[in-house]
Amino acid sequence: MFGKMKIAFIGAGNMAEALISGFVSTMDCPETQIVVTNRGNKARLLELRDKYSVEITSREALNFNNIDILFLTVKPKDIDSALQELSTKLTRKTIIMSVVAGVSTDYIELALPLHQPVIRVMPNTSCMLMESATAICSGTYATGRHLLIAHEFLKCLGRVFVIDENQMDIFTGVAGSGPAYFYYLMEQMEKTCAEEGMDIELAREISAQTMLGAARMILEYSASPSRLRANVTSPNGTTEAGVEELIKYGAGRAISQAIRGAQKRSMEITSILQMERSNSN
Repeated sequence: MFGKMKIAFIGAGNMAEALISGFVSTMDCPETQIVVTNRGNKARLLELRDKYSVEITSREALNFNNIDILFLTVKPKDIDSALQELSTKLTRKTIIMSVVAGVSTDYIELALPLHQPVIRVMPNTSCMLMESATAICSGTYATGRHLLIAHEFLKCLGRVFVIDENQMDIFTGVAGSGPAYFYYLMEQMEKTCAEEGMDIELAREISAQTMLGAARMILEYSASPSRLRANVTSPNGTTEAGVEELIKYGAGRAISQAIRGAQKRSMEITSILQMERSNSN
């Protein structure tokens, strides 16, 4: 399906690199079919070219006629300038895949030529290892075929979930931002082990393997987290003592608030951009 598709990235930040790394690693999309551009940070473009052998170019020199899929990987504050530039250059065949947090499909569609197919995409940085949890939803003019192309294209990076757009903010809070929560948990596990004299590198490996094993138990045994937790929590045992401390210090509420905090910020970005657009008209 993707043998000769030309893929462009507008934006060359961390998420763009994570996607590029995943695509190139799987060989589903050869690096010769990927072109990357940004607003003017040439050093960053050269870094990506040297690391992944992708094509790089300036915004002005990008040939939009050859682009089949265009990934918008800019920061939310830069979305309007990017859309303004794209509005006069895109061809109807190009599928827009937006990875910009908090920016809705209709916000993008209003700035682009009529009937431009837009797919909103929310991956996470685990796509570098083909282990992303990626959500996609379609805009008004994206057909079932466009959504299928997005699904097939992105599944090489991990699991893909088709959701309604009104669920995208909560998905962002869980999966888009989620890796950071687990990294923070591992930071605390490492720190505690180090305080008890364990080598920090060893603590990191132990923590990561424990987390990986727990995740695989859920995915492969189709059991709920509460059931699996109950299975390993013997009365008056070490696990029960540890879990009681988590409850005592509000770990459950902290996790919930982290998810809702990210969700809220995603919603705020949407509101701010819409307000700024209304004020400029």
